[in-house]
Amino acid sequence: MTAAPGTPPAAGAPATDPSADPEAGFSLFDDPEDYYPPSPPPTTQQYLTTTNVPIALHLVGHSPLEAHHLWNGSRVVAAHFEANPSLVRDRTVLELGAGAGLPSIIAGALGARKAIVTDFPDPDLIENMRRNIRECTLLDPSLDRVIADGYVWGAPAERVLSHIQQEGQPPQKFDVVILADLLFRHSEHDHLLDSIEATMKVDEGSVAFVVFTSYRPWLQHKDLKFFELARERGFVVEKVLERKMERPLFENDPGDEEVRKTVTGWCVTWPREYVEGKVGWPVRKE
Repeated sequence: MTAAPGTPPAAGAPATDPSADPEAGFSLFDDPEDYYPPSPPPTTQQYLTTTNVPIALHLVGHSPLEAHHLWNGSRVVAAHFEANPSLVRDRTVLELGAGAGLPSIIAGALGARKAIVTDFPDPDLIENMRRNIRECTLLDPSLDRVIADGYVWGAPAERVLSHIQQEGQPPQKFDVVILADLLFRHSEHDHLLDSIEATMKVDEGSVAFVVFTSYRPWLQHKDLKFFELARERGFVVEKVLERKMERPLFENDPGDEEVRKTVTGWCVTWPREYVEGKVGWPVRKE
């Protein structure tokens, strides 16, 4: 059988003399040097707080995880915290799939005891989040309130939980978990719910804020399936906000523009009977 172009000789086979082959070093399947366009450069976007303080948010140039966008969900949940600071003040906060980390940064600025901002453990992505934290003038670096770390949805959560443990105290979990614009990843819904189960404190005041837009309106039913799965496990689900943006995030995309401009926010909480120890978990409602 003849080896494909560019395949090295098998062990023990005589090497070919490049000087005897006019096409040595060239493969039919080699791409020209300029065949692939360069990766887009990093960008910076701005969030203006309700007190008119601008926050510059650096974004990676491109990410298969979509972390190169400042999603509307993150803007809306950040504004929701600003309007209701008691939701995060003196509380521990975990953000999943954070990208730029805006909601966690706002939580830290509003006095969260600790805000852990996480995304897939890609070095460039994590360093970008750390840069946003370092450069935010609303955060006191001496307090170390906002920490960036890598985390894969559904994976063991000991590492992220370690950031909020206190010596001599019982193991702690988070008061608040943030999921901003993650529901379009339909195959990850169960993993996201696994992460909520693993990281959210079993307490009546604990809450997961799930804020999203159906960027593909024809798949909205699949986005909303997340809440069906949450209810099946026993979680309590409540819609708490709806906001219409001036324009859709992706203006040239297909689908109903009104749907693509609409951001909704939901609270996912533990059922009272589970918090009070009257039933076990999961309280599945098959």
